Amino acid sequence: MQQIMLICRPGFETEAGQELTDQAAAAGIFGYFQPGKNTGLLRFTIGGNEPAEELMRRVALDSLVFTRDWFALLGDCELPASDRVGVILAFLNDQEWQGDRCARLEVRLSEINDDRDLGNFARKWVAPLSKGLRGAGLLKDDQEAEAPVRLEILLTDFSTAVVGYSLAGNRSPFVGGVPRLRLPASAPSRSALKLEEAWKVFLPKERWLDYLGGGKKAVDLGAAPGGWTWQLVRQGMMVTAVDNGPMNPELMASGHVEHVEADGYAWRPRRALDWMVCDIVDKPRRTARMAVDWMSEKLCRYTVFNLKLPMKKRYEEWLVCREILVQGLEDAGLHCQLKARHLYHDREEITCFIERLD
Repeated sequence: MQQIMLICRPGFETEAGQELTDQAAAAGIFGYFQPGKNTGLLRFTIGGNEPAEELMRRVALDSLVFTRDWFALLGDCELPASDRVGVILAFLNDQEWQGDRCARLEVRLSEINDDRDLGNFARKWVAPLSKGLRGAGLLKDDQEAEAPVRLEILLTDFSTAVVGYSLAGNRSPFVGGVPRLRLPASAPSRSALKLEEAWKVFLPKERWLDYLGGGKKAVDLGAAPGGWTWQLVRQGMMVTAVDNGPMNPELMASGHVEHVEADGYAWRPRRALDWMVCDIVDKPRRTARMAVDWMSEKLCRYTVFNLKLPMKKRYEEWLVCREILVQGLEDAGLHCQLKARHLYHDREEITCFIERLD
């Protein structure tokens, strides 16, 4: 029985499972999932004879919205109170683990873990475990060496380790799919972290300057009090902040912001801009159609916007919104790149990015 462990936001296990079930079926692999309620973890079981690694080769992690990260499962390992390293070595040997395929390991905790002692143990355990694995030939000697897989160990408590491996090139560059961000005291609101995370997830790091630099012009729809506007200004952009509500005074004093008191859905610029961002709380289909209008009219080249999902049938609503976006851009004859992800700093919404390529 081949399984994959999916990592998602706690409470969205069913949506992550539904999405992978659909994408796996489209790739010719059938399976089912076992969500752990509000754990942020779920196991996807492959019904046929295909190995888990094959599914992870056919389905790109970037194509999944509700899954932050994943790894193929080797199994559950019971840990004793002493010699936990030895037990892991024996477990991997039983699994016929090939150490020449792996140079590093990652020790993870679930997002809902609130046991500080377990967190401290996980951090301190990495060094002796790595040393033991290398000594037993279960990891390459050089941790910086290129390797097709990375060993993954998820500690659910002190007595249980979920052991598996992730594939290079098809896993999140961030542990657990979560970029580590800090909110500066000068930020007007915590929503600023959502836009920063979106950039880190959607934009290639080596091309940040192409996307964000060079004194670009942007509009923030539904801007008040200015969390996303603040992020745009930090990149040196001139920003039009559209909102009937008040903006942060310090942000307005920057000289980079023009505040327009208007309805964000109705407002349009006189000239095309580089970026349009939108974090308005409204029906997701309305926001999706507005994004299509902006791209169709070539009012911007890049856009990041949030779709506020309903409490029920969240995955189904995303499928409807995705169809609105894909079909609308296709009908407009545009060549665009669409990405979407349920970010760590999102709650009941998902964040979308569209880039016009023509």
